[in-house]
Amino acid sequence: MNVTSESTPLNELGFYVLPGHTDTPADAITEARAGEDLGLGSAFISERFNVKDAGVLSGAVGAVTSRLGIATAATNHNTRHLLATATMATTMHRLTGGRFALGLGRGFDFMFDVINLPRITNAQIEDAVDVYRRLWHGEVIMGHDGPAGSYGVLHQDARFREDIPVLLCALAEQTLERAGTYMDAVVLHTYFTDDTLARSVAAVRRGAEKAGRDPASVRVWSVLATIGDHLPRDLQLRKTVGRLATYLQGYGDLLVRVNQWDPEVLTRFRADDVVASVPGAIDALATADQLEHIATLFPSEWMAAAAVGTPAACAARIVDQFSAGADSVIVHGVTPAEVAPAIDAYRSVRPAGFDALPANPGWMRAPAS
Repeated sequence: MNVTSESTPLNELGFYVLPGHTDTPADAITEARAGEDLGLGSAFISERFNVKDAGVLSGAVGAVTSRLGIATAATNHNTRHLLATATMATTMHRLTGGRFALGLGRGFDFMFDVINLPRITNAQIEDAVDVYRRLWHGEVIMGHDGPAGSYGVLHQDARFREDIPVLLCALAEQTLERAGTYMDAVVLHTYFTDDTLARSVAAVRRGAEKAGRDPASVRVWSVLATIGDHLPRDLQLRKTVGRLATYLQGYGDLLVRVNQWDPEVLTRFRADDVVASVPGAIDALATADQLEHIATLFPSEWMAAAAVGTPAACAARIVDQFSAGADSVIVHGVTPAEVAPAIDAYRSVRPAGFDALPANPGWMRAPAS
């Protein structure tokens, strides 16, 4: 244990700006400043096709902070031209003095079907990352024809020698093992049990070792819903029950399979009349009464995958993530102001060994200059 002063940056901890649904993207500015003031190490930026564009929000967060690491977690390689995404990353890299990491994910098959884009494969992501890295190091790419697409000429600047880390947001062990072979970092998922977290970390390390990389060089981020009991009851429900229910709406089979949970619980959840009556994302649209009912559908072990209760209890669950193998932890589902009591408590139980960790969330060690 390493009791930490209030002024010490906690580079092993991150948070999401605009967690969940929002109508006011300008709140990202307030949250980024508050997160940096609280000492959190990194801000993660998710993307939705409404008012949460990852590039715009990254720029806003980078402009109003001076120390905070920043990562898209995640955007998709196929929703922008590869050259446009590479340009976003180099712009953010230069804008922030090297605090930016490009985070990618596979997204949801049904969404890509609806908007008429190809479903994302691991091979496409790997190909796209290779293209990005070649562009960031000044290469002219001629006649590229790979899983991520066919391009006549791709080029940014022959003078570029940009070391920009790339991270992958993923759930399945096979994908995580593959990520270990070429990614700089991975971001796991909320509502992973400690056993699932340990297996996921092992998969990343295994992939790195098979590729001849140092297994400890790939930074693994756990994502822990951290909802203190100081918040109003209806808000606690929305951020715990509502959030888990929304994940189950979108990709319940995968989350249940990864956690080795009872699939019959998911079947009952989907068949429930109250669940069916919510006309969209449960965390955004369900009433407090509906959330109270939905809470009865989940076993206690499912909800135990979050950090809830007193600040001390939440801090202890953060430490549990490190015990299960995570290098870093994203305290999720809350703004910096909402999670501040837990962070204050964490400082008194913070494990030793994090002081040399870079602020950039994509690096386990700072690259040689």
